[in-house]
Amino acid sequence: MGGYHRGEIAVQERAGFARQAGHAHGAIGNTVPDVAVAFLADQPHLVVGGTDERGRVWATQLTGEPGFLTVPRPQTLHIGALPPPEDPLAAVLAGAGAGVGGGGGAGSGPRPARIGMIGIEPATRRRMRMNGRAVRDGHGLRVELDQVLSNCPKYIQKRDHHPVTDQDAPTSRTAVDSTELSPAQQRTLRAADTFFIATTDDRGDADASHRGGNPGFVQVVSPRLLRWPDYAGNAMFLTLGNLELNPAAGLLVPGWETGTSLHLTGSARTVWDGEEVARHPGAQRLVEFEIAAVREIAAASPLRWSAPAFSRFNPPTAA
Repeated sequence: MGGYHRGEIAVQERAGFARQAGHAHGAIGNTVPDVAVAFLADQPHLVVGGTDERGRVWATQLTGEPGFLTVPRPQTLHIGALPPPEDPLAAVLAGAGAGVGGGGGAGSGPRPARIGMIGIEPATRRRMRMNGRAVRDGHGLRVELDQVLSNCPKYIQKRDHHPVTDQDAPTSRTAVDSTELSPAQQRTLRAADTFFIATTDDRGDADASHRGGNPGFVQVVSPRLLRWPDYAGNAMFLTLGNLELNPAAGLLVPGWETGTSLHLTGSARTVWDGEEVARHPGAQRLVEFEIAAVREIAAASPLRWSAPAFSRFNPPTAA
């Protein structure tokens, strides 16, 4: 498992949190605690980040009936679902470790897909973050875990604990690709209170994380440029540390009420300029994201959620 990589250390030191990060590192393990096994078993969705066959980083989600996430061994997560063909990570995950059987070691096929994952329960504001190596295992994935950690509940908007499958929703998925945000997609981002970000380090090890705030915390600077504040967190800087080594990133903006998913891939950088940061309430830094490709998938998820109750930790948005 090892310690922090050099990108994480560089950001921790620049932010002035090296000591806190050292203490926090003890929370990172490589096995799933018993309490988290039960937590994962209750979840109907899992956010996944990884790299596609062209080297682009994307974030997406997998869904299933509660119980589709199981932990057969403390260092192994089994996901009883694969992404649909329209998903930007479908080809990579469907072919992950091809030739590797459910019972054992490396085969002659492609290498396992390195993925980051986050299980999140909006109703209780709990989340579990996991990173590892995935191989195809029947109609699903087997992930050997390298990192497991729980994150604090800050900035998670509370939503109905029991997502409802909308029986009247359209069942045919359609995907629309572009290289910039449409006016409607820009409105979606300006109204967003939650998104998920996937990053990788310079070796390709992936991570998926959550970002939340009051609507308006994501700024649409232009059809190809986003900016958001980086609020106080756990001092580990796993996301910004990856970006220090590799600017490639992917965003998932879930359609909580519609089932539509908005996927963005591109590159991100951390903005440290004090004057610029000061214009954003609660921000300790800013992140700018330059969009390279957009994929919007209608009927991507069968889950429907209630309207949010915003976290009391959310700072006000910039005027």
